[in-house]
This record gives sequence, C-alpha cells and structure tokens, in this order.
Amino acid sequence: MADASPAARGTGYREISARAIVLGIIQGITMTAAFTYAGLKLGFGVSGSSVAAIMGLVILRGVFRDGTIVENNVNQTVASGINTASAGVVFTVPALLLLGLDFNPWMLVIAAVAGSFMGIVVIIPLRKQMVELDRLRFPSGTAVATLLKATASGREKGILLGIGAVSSALMVIGMELGFVPEEWDVGALIGLPSYLGVALYLSLMNLGAGMLSGRGGIPFFLGGVLAWWFLAPVAVTMGWIPDEVASAGGTVDFLYGTMFRPLGIGILIGGALMGVVLAFPAIKAALQSLASAVKVNQADGSSGPADELPATVLYVGVALSAVVLTAVVWFLDPSLGIPRILTAGIAGTLWISVAGLIVAQATGMTDISPLSGLALIAVTLLLGITGAVGTGAGLEDATVQGAVVVAVAVGVAVCVATSQCADMMQDLKTGHLVGARPAAQQVVQFGVAWIGPLVAIGTMMLLWTTTDGTPGFGPQSTACLEGAGDCLSAPQAGALEGMIRGVVDGNAPVDKYLAGGILGGAVTLFPVGGLGVLLGLAMYLPFSITLGYGIGCMVTMGLRKWKGTRWIEDKVVPLAAGLIVGEALTALIISIAKIFGGG
Repeated sequence: MADASPAARGTGYREISARAIVLGIIQGITMTAAFTYAGLKLGFGVSGSSVAAIMGLVILRGVFRDGTIVENNVNQTVASGINTASAGVVFTVPALLLLGLDFNPWMLVIAAVAGSFMGIVVIIPLRKQMVELDRLRFPSGTAVATLLKATASGREKGILLGIGAVSSALMVIGMELGFVPEEWDVGALIGLPSYLGVALYLSLMNLGAGMLSGRGGIPFFLGGVLAWWFLAPVAVTMGWIPDEVASAGGTVDFLYGTMFRPLGIGILIGGALMGVVLAFPAIKAALQSLASAVKVNQADGSSGPADELPATVLYVGVALSAVVLTAVVWFLDPSLGIPRILTAGIAGTLWISVAGLIVAQATGMTDISPLSGLALIAVTLLLGITGAVGTGAGLEDATVQGAVVVAVAVGVAVCVATSQCADMMQDLKTGHLVGARPAAQQVVQFGVAWIGPLVAIGTMMLLWTTTDGTPGFGPQSTACLEGAGDCLSAPQAGALEGMIRGVVDGNAPVDKYLAGGILGGAVTLFPVGGLGVLLGLAMYLPFSITLGYGIGCMVTMGLRKWKGTRWIEDKVVPLAAGLIVGEALTALIISIAKIFGGG
C-alpha cells in the first residue's frame, strides 16, 4: 500500500534540510559527551530523542517559524543516531581501564564505528516487518512522534527543559562546593540496618531518568528491591556473612561484591540467552520478509523517492563490517594467527546480526535493550576464540592481555551496533507515525554514524586522563578527583571487568553465574518484557542509584494517573530531559576544567 504522506509523494514538503542536520549534529555531540558521563556515573544509558525533538520545536518551529514535523524528525534522528554510541562505549571500553590494560583507543574507535554502521544496515529488512506488519509498539518512538506533532507547545517545552537543566546544574555545583551531600543515608536516620542499603543518591539526573521511564522502569527498581530488601536480609539471617567480615563492618561490600554482582552478571547472560531463544520466531519472520521489505513502496506509480534503501546496502554493509572487524583484530594482536583472527572477525559480525534482531524485537515490545547482556556474551565468546581461557597464565601474561583487548574490542562493536539498532528502530517507528520516508532517515543516520564513537571514546579517555597527562583508572585520574577513587565507577563495565577477570584467572564464581543464568532465563519467560535484563542490572548497581530512579518512575506514574498522559508529555518529559542534560553537562565541564586546571 502506498504511503500517502506528502513527504513520500515527493511534493516538496521539507524533510532533509541543512539546518535540521546541523542542529542534529550539534545536539548529538553535546548529548553524547553528557550521556557518556551519565552512563559512567549511573550505569545505564539515556535516550536523547526527546531532548532533540524538544529543541527542534524551539529552533525550527519557534525561531525559524517554518519547520515541518518531518524536518524535525530528521533533526532528532541525527542527534539520537550520534548519541546512541555513548551507551555502547560506557558499557564496554572502561573494562580495559579497570583491568589496567594498555590498548590503542583508535582501534576501539574503528571497531565502534564499524558496529555503528552495522547497527543501521541490519535493521533494513526489519523495518517493514516490525513497524508496518507486526505493528510493534516501540514506546519511545511513539512518545517522540507525539512530541513532534505538538508544534504549538514548543516554546513552553523549551522553558521547562531549561528549568530542569538549571536546577540540576545548581545541584552539581552545590555538591562540588560541599553544600549538598552526594548521598543521603535515610536508613541510618530512621535506624534501619546498613545492609538494607536505604540510602538515596542525590542526583536530579538519576531522578529525571526515572521520570522519563515511568512505569516501564519499575521492574528495574523491583530488581534492586529484591536484592537489597529480600536477599540481603536472608543472607544475614542465615549467617552467610563471615564473622570477621561482619565484625569489621564489611557486610554491605561483601553482599555487593561477592553475591549480587556475580549473580547480576549471570542473570544478564541468562536473560540475554533466553531472549535469543524467544526471538527465533521474529528472526525467522524478519528474514522471510527481506525481499518485500526492501522493495520500493510506490504502488501508485508516482515518481517520488524510494521509501526503502536497496538490499545491496545490507549485503555490502555486513561484508565491510566483517572486513573492518577482522582488520581491527589483526592490528590489535597479530600474534593470534590468521585462523583465529578470521574467526574472531566473522564471529563478531554474525553475533552483531543476531543481537540486532534480538534488540529490535525487545525494544519494539518493551522499550528495553539488553545491550550489556549481549556484549557479555560476545566478550565471553571471543575470550574462547582468542585463547584467553584455560591457559592458566592469568592477566599478567602479555599474550592473554592481547587476547582480552581483542575480545573487548569486538564487544565494543557489538554493544554500539545493538545500541544503534535499538535507536534506529525507535526512530523509524517515529518516522512511520509522522509520515517520514524511511530511506531519508537511514541516509542521514549513515552520514553521522561515525561521529558518536569518536565523541564517546574521546570523552571517556579525557575523563580517565590523570592531571599529568597519562591515561589510567585510579585516584589520580580526573574521573576520580571528586571522590575516593571510584566517583565514576562505570558499573556496567565493572560487571564486564569482573567477568573477564574471573574467567581468565580461573576463579570465576561459576556457581553464582550458573544460578543467576537460570534465574535470568526463567524470569525472561514472564510476560514483563526484559525482566531478566533489568533484574541483572539492578543486582550490580548501587541501590542508592536504583532507589532514586525508582522514585522518579513512581512520580511519573502518580502524575500520569492524576493529570493524564498528555500532561506528562507536555510537562514532565521536557523537565526530566533538562534534569538529565543539565547535571551531566555541568559535571562534565567541571571535570574538564580540572584537567586543564591541574586538579
């Protein structure tokens, strides 16, 4: 059936414009830097589509006064397409710094760029099946489409975004000056045991992330509740905490490091693997629809532009990604030998293809992207291929170190690719609802896909540069100047680091990984989408973060019930977006100032 939208008929209704692309690039770079910081601090990614859409309303509609809905859609597609790399980078690259390994950051940039392009091409055969035929919800994409259509309220949304940004910026400055504590120990105030973890991380960015998620983020909050308000009391009551640990006040650290983190890793892997199994019907349907999905959707015989990119883009893109990943593996560690190098490059490419299908289905149904779980699987697979497992040499061995760097590099490509898949499918859903051409969105995203990895990895390396100019994770790095060595703890990458260290050194808590894997696979079968992934993530994030996030979710749920969905979209979404961007940018600027100011 032909698309009746003016854009699809080629009537001259403005869609791709220089100003939309420039605005999208500026926003994308800014948000990538800010959200890279946010991911290192909080441990989860944030979508920038809503922020970009609001700013598009302010600039294209408010300043220029003639911006179209589909033009703003291009703006937010460009911005979110750049920003999406931040999640893939912060979930993986810091693991190498945490492990204390030397690596060539440019090779990781190339791997990430290859993954970014791969993430776009693998969804080409999925759009028609999932968006038009299956009509999956893609909640974020639907919400952004609503924002794009609300052109009359652009000025008001911009003001609310600014209020949120200024509020969170002032909070960061207050913490920096010592006027505001970083964490409020509510449990101690009301006499609760410390092992319940009832402390609140005073971050408006964290609160804003929860407000944006609303009801969809509640399973994540419940995962933290299960860990700290159920499993922790059971462990203490049953006497699982060694006496010497308890007497020294190390109960909380023991619970987190010895129990919850390995369980969380296992749950993440189990949930991701079960997601592969559950996604098989969608994978089959998507592949079967390849031929029809890439046909030009011009049934009315008009001479307008094609709605879909040709199938050759998919084939050429996959082939080039395989070549680039293989070259990255060779440059990072030529001692692996040709057979292992080829196997690593091809295996990484194949897993990106499968992971992309899983993520597209997951985001379409639940808005949840199991990025870190899929990256954990990829790194585990590559550790086996590169021979880093079972050698008995440990991480002190140079050969093992090279193999680990290769495994993480492929993991970076996988994580960035799956993040790109999730974002692009959401953007295509948005475009479908506002009458945009899929090919137009795919073309502009191809044009900017290389920018995000550069900015994200550059920001991360800048934060982990010591004041004397050397890279490294430790108390002297800029990332840690504010606290006791872990102010940017990178929780997601920390889980990856813990898994690598255990597997390579041969002392992995296999029992907890296995128990977590079984639990993650089981809960993924529940009708709550992505429950396994959320539960695993909540297990190894500090509960002070999870608690603040959960409060934000419940605030939005309460306001939605009281004021309605439209009020949430008009008031809460821009305010919450401002809270996130304001804190992240302010904290990032302070960190950069410390670099050039010598600490």
